Amino acid sequence: MAAEDVVQPVRDNPEQAASPSAATRVESLTGLRWWAAFFVFTHHMGYLAPLPIREFLKLGTSGVTFFFVLSGFVLTWSARPGTSAGTFYRRRFARIVPAHVVALIPALFVFYRFDPPDNLFWIKPVSMTAIVLSLFLLNGWSNNPDILYGGNPASWTLSIEMFFYAFFPFLYRVTAKLKLGGALLLAAAAVVVAGGYRLTQYHWAELPTLPPPLLHAAAFLVGIAIAIALRSGWTTRLPAWTGYLAIGVGLLVLTYTFRHPGKVPFGSEISLLQKEILTLLYGFLILVVAARDLRGGRSLLRSKPLVALGQWSYSFYLVHATVLYGIRELHGSSEPVSWLNLTWYAGVGAVSILASWLLYKFVEHPLELKLRGSR
Repeated sequence: MAAEDVVQPVRDNPEQAASPSAATRVESLTGLRWWAAFFVFTHHMGYLAPLPIREFLKLGTSGVTFFFVLSGFVLTWSARPGTSAGTFYRRRFARIVPAHVVALIPALFVFYRFDPPDNLFWIKPVSMTAIVLSLFLLNGWSNNPDILYGGNPASWTLSIEMFFYAFFPFLYRVTAKLKLGGALLLAAAAVVVAGGYRLTQYHWAELPTLPPPLLHAAAFLVGIAIAIALRSGWTTRLPAWTGYLAIGVGLLVLTYTFRHPGKVPFGSEISLLQKEILTLLYGFLILVVAARDLRGGRSLLRSKPLVALGQWSYSFYLVHATVLYGIRELHGSSEPVSWLNLTWYAGVGAVSILASWLLYKFVEHPLELKLRGSR
């Protein structure tokens, strides 16, 4: 999600996800998607209307980690044996590309000028290289910020998702017969390798900087592992609130650690490993929420308003930064830091939700249905 995202999973998805043997609804994940996208939104709003908790809201960028974990879970949970790679790729194209291309057009007018003003840091000089790479979702392979966040800044996460989609059909064949033990081994290996790379790079050896798709692959693999564990028949009776508590405490600890690294044991290591820590926390949240749905438990996340917002969350992710920075250029920043800035959250959020509904209703949803086909 920062861009993020983020990307909303395919619609043989949390709303109608299924194990290989039986159709099982885990619709709460749709409502949960909205909150992840909104968390990304709160991070970006800090540049327009900062709140006293702006240090905490900087972790809103972690919403994209949630989406990467969720993507691995959804694709594995909803996969059907016998679906060809071609069919899978066509459906992924239908799910992601139409809304991305349409959202890119207004983003170009907000984020690019031939002669950008010096006082508006988000406006860049026109670069056809960056724009074309963004259009074809290849920008995520660069660590150059002008390329990585080129075009619509949100598209960098879509570039990562496309990488995940590229190897998922092959990964699914490899993992199709795994059970709980294999799932645990997969998740542990992904987190240990990713964390080991970061610690080695910053503490012990000069390793090459990997491109973002490889750096975020651990989150996707953890999501796959969670789906495999549930698919194998294993579950947990832990209530969903334990997932919310874990996320809340984890985010607070990380915020404190970033501000006071010397006061926290292994503070530097915790800061370095924040993506792996958040991958495990978001994975745990997805696990307990999905398990509750499988048990038939009640959930506010399945309420009609939250399900609708969850359905619009991909479009919301694509347009919210364009709306926000467009408003900031017209109005300027609403300094100083104040709780009164919540009125800006309400106003910008309402405009972004309206824009996301329009993009979903007239582009994302109808074109996905038209392009994905029946087989």
